[in-house]
Amino acid sequence: MHVSSCTRIFKRSPNMKYEDRISATKNPTTKRLFELMVEKESNLAVAADVTNAHELIRLVQAVGDEICILKTHIDVVEDCSQDLIDTLVELKQKHHFLLFEDRKFADIGNTVQMQYARGMYHIVDWADIVNAHVVPGPGIIEGLREIGLPKGRAALLLAEMSSEGNLATGEYTKTAVEWAQQYSDFVIGFIGMKKLVDHPAFVTMTPGIQLAQGGDHLKQQYQTPEQAIAAGSDVVIVGRGIYKAQDPKAAAAEYRRISWSAYQQYAIHE
Repeated sequence: MHVSSCTRIFKRSPNMKYEDRISATKNPTTKRLFELMVEKESNLAVAADVTNAHELIRLVQAVGDEICILKTHIDVVEDCSQDLIDTLVELKQKHHFLLFEDRKFADIGNTVQMQYARGMYHIVDWADIVNAHVVPGPGIIEGLREIGLPKGRAALLLAEMSSEGNLATGEYTKTAVEWAQQYSDFVIGFIGMKKLVDHPAFVTMTPGIQLAQGGDHLKQQYQTPEQAIAAGSDVVIVGRGIYKAQDPKAAAAEYRRISWSAYQQYAIHE
């Protein structure tokens, strides 16, 4: 079993800046993320849940300068190709953001290795970050880690979810936190609704962000950027509020401004 690299416990004070957290992590993806957040003054991720390549590229061209992360569901893109992947990587380099494939791996270690490295998408070759459920046990982390760590990749664990009635609570969440600490050279944090651990190397990314609270007809629950940042989130993930906006670029700029202002209020001056 992998021995934790978190032999020293760091306490993250509420006013610890992103740039001050860079030295707390050994994972190059986390270091780069913090650097980008400071450089761009952005803690915004866009969930690009669109279903064709042209629309996806247009969206990224519009919002790229406002985001620190582009979150994809590559398997919903009906005309996905290697050309699309190459273009996304080029746009990542041009606009300076990270690629997060929201694959939500949830199988045994051997299977997730194949899903991560092979098949149609070869995710490990282009996605800086992936995520995984902890239901299958620690073998899922070990399987992904064997493939991703040599390439400098990183993973998030789904510790909490934004949908009503989900089972990612209680002991499930506690276990996700424990395993993240155990595999901290590869696991860089969580999908969660709030800060889950006082350690500056761990990043919390919060989905279900809109400018107003509420929900949709499929039980997605929304919170505002200010609420998420106040609860300790580091990166807010916005989907429909941006990609369905009449002007996605303007919407992304507004979400970035609001989310960064919340960070300055709650994380710096608290």
